[in-house]
Amino acid sequence: MATIRDVAKKANVSVATVSRILNNDPTLSTSPETKQRVINAAQELSYTKKRKVLASPTCTIGILQWFSSVQEMEDQYYLLMRHGIEDCCAKNKINIIRKFKTDIDYLDALNDVDGIICIGKFSKQEIAELKKLTLNLVFLDMPVEDPDITSITLDFNQAVTSGMEYLFNLGHKKIGFLGGIETPQDNSALRDERFDIFKNFCNTHGIEYENYVGMCEFNISAGYKVMNKMIEKGDLPTAIFAASDPIAIGAMRALQDKGYKIPEDISIVGFDNIEIASYTNPPLTTLSAPVYAMGFYGVSILNTLITDGAKAVPCAIRIKLPCTLEIRNSCTSPKL
Repeated sequence: MATIRDVAKKANVSVATVSRILNNDPTLSTSPETKQRVINAAQELSYTKKRKVLASPTCTIGILQWFSSVQEMEDQYYLLMRHGIEDCCAKNKINIIRKFKTDIDYLDALNDVDGIICIGKFSKQEIAELKKLTLNLVFLDMPVEDPDITSITLDFNQAVTSGMEYLFNLGHKKIGFLGGIETPQDNSALRDERFDIFKNFCNTHGIEYENYVGMCEFNISAGYKVMNKMIEKGDLPTAIFAASDPIAIGAMRALQDKGYKIPEDISIVGFDNIEIASYTNPPLTTLSAPVYAMGFYGVSILNTLITDGAKAVPCAIRIKLPCTLEIRNSCTSPKL
């Protein structure tokens, strides 16, 4: 089979000239004789121009988010997770249909997708409905009991232990916990695994915590309110472990509004490492959660499920990603 180089050699022109003539490049300046010579050479050699194969989508997946779009903008945790998903989809030429649980038609919209990646918290009933659509499911940030479903979560045991060891080694023996409340559609409040790990650490290391626990939603205003309630009791711990950076930032503001200095009067550790955490006053010490990677890995696994099925992934996978402690300026040793 003749190549473009064969045509160029026979017509005594460059390969680039052959390409531009055969592709009818309007910007090419050459004589009619040269153009005809190239066309004749191509015909004589039975040269067939290769067609450009346009990249086509490999599949279509649904992204189902339990947060509303407004909530997503208020908390970068799930926003970064979605960015990881979308970047992996772009790399692998995967089409996306994005829906929120608040969309009335989300099940109908996802009816024909090849797989679904679910971000956040879902009830058992919702999981059952999704399984009717497809078994190609990956859940992010939620452990799923169903043995058929793959999930990727954070290693809370490693993360909380890392943060608590840091505070304990600084000398803190009275540590509070500000945790988040999450409620799926069936209104069953989800237990925060971090609190159980926190309590176990405190009980093992002789740390006082019982009077310094507050539960709230995962946002700044909720952190501000729950910290104010603790301040009003008149008895504060020497350090606070917050289940998210927004909660920690709200708590910092509440303390500072009441005249407390951070970290001189009270130390604070957050969780997530959202961008604003490094710009608070003082910059927030926090556990860095690899949520972008969680989204990226989730799509990689889902794509394998769709492409190769049970041959490649014969059983569900449970993945826990480690978190790293970002030490900044919101913690110090307690006053004697």
